[in-house]
Amino acid sequence: MKALPIFSLVVAITLIVSCCFAQEKTPEQIAAEEAEIAAKITPEAIDARIAEIRMGNIIVKTKKGAEVKIEQVRHEFLFGAAVHSSVAESNWQVWPKEDREKYLEVLAENFNYAVHENALKWYSTEYAKDSVNYAPADEIWELCNERNISMRGHCIFWEKDKYAMDWLKALNTDELRKKVIEHAIDVTRHFKGRIDEFDLNNEMISGDFFRRRLGYGVINEMAYAAKFGNPDVKLFVNDYGVLADGGYNVNTYIMQIQNLLASGVPIDGIGIQGHTLTSDENDSNSKAGATSQHIQKTLDKFAAFNMPIKITECLFGADTEEGIAEELNRIFPILFAQPKVEAIIMWGFWAKDHWQPKTAMWREDWTPTPQAEAYRNLIFNKWWTKTSGKADNNGEYKTRAFYGDYLITSGGKTQKVKLNKKDGTVIVEF
Repeated sequence: MKALPIFSLVVAITLIVSCCFAQEKTPEQIAAEEAEIAAKITPEAIDARIAEIRMGNIIVKTKKGAEVKIEQVRHEFLFGAAVHSSVAESNWQVWPKEDREKYLEVLAENFNYAVHENALKWYSTEYAKDSVNYAPADEIWELCNERNISMRGHCIFWEKDKYAMDWLKALNTDELRKKVIEHAIDVTRHFKGRIDEFDLNNEMISGDFFRRRLGYGVINEMAYAAKFGNPDVKLFVNDYGVLADGGYNVNTYIMQIQNLLASGVPIDGIGIQGHTLTSDENDSNSKAGATSQHIQKTLDKFAAFNMPIKITECLFGADTEEGIAEELNRIFPILFAQPKVEAIIMWGFWAKDHWQPKTAMWREDWTPTPQAEAYRNLIFNKWWTKTSGKADNNGEYKTRAFYGDYLITSGGKTQKVKLNKKDGTVIVEF
């Protein structure tokens, strides 16, 4: 019989122990939990949570009866996208100038956060042993920085064998360990002050290359080496089968995070992939629907860790473009309404160079799909503050507003201000 990988054996034992000691819930308890989840996913309940956790107070002090104009120009919440390597002129394959320019235009107009789709993965930065090349990754960061788009890092390591370079597989144990430590230090040090958050070791449920070769403790070594390279770096786990496909990895992922924390691995946040999110009703090819109930219940489970959650690789699916838009309209608000969710990142947006072209927001000719229009309606209309009015007899104008950057005008003068979640209120005096 083939031996189980180390992590698979740990998970199997944990599952057996959990099953032996788990207390079955009564039908009444199950019904009560289902009723609680059902109440959370009504449109009214979702909107109420969004208003509570994503909005603060703007107080303008000006002359009595003065006109006040408030215009949001940027979200504080991170709405992101994975950036394709071919937008970088230093990449081995580069798009034509007109496509590069249009890509960057759409990126800047629709997103305030980004991640390298592939340019920062180890097989991209060190395809040949000891020949490290960060040029495309650096260029993508520069392009985003010029457009005021912050970035996260994906990923320092990837546990699946098929993504390990041949030269890496050929190293002996001591050489491999040395290379792992060097890489973790080098990548976090190289991007220190520019990218201060990374997925540490991608998809550890379905892969175990490094742990199989170096032992389970290598995750601690990876993490502490990364923090040696940049003491301020935040490290995330990241995996799939959680929100999508009925969540077949939910319990395993929870146990994995518990085990990592118990082992002293400095995990700072939880990455939850989301491709492809769909319901059975809208996609005939769906394995199992990402129902609203499942998504809400799952987010609540991971929120119990009391750590930041980022939806790191989000795509929506259906049989038609209109169906995809419906799925985004159904699911996006649930994600946005969870207090621990700090970012939602679309895994690409242009169909011409996309992992799953059918799910892209913009078609090959750059026309927006109904999904893109639904996205923009939420981000820049429903969840966007633009209002005006007159100051009261005390010279004050107050309004609730989504957290973000604003231009506020009164008495012929305009001020740039930030309304952030940390403070909850901003007072602007004219």
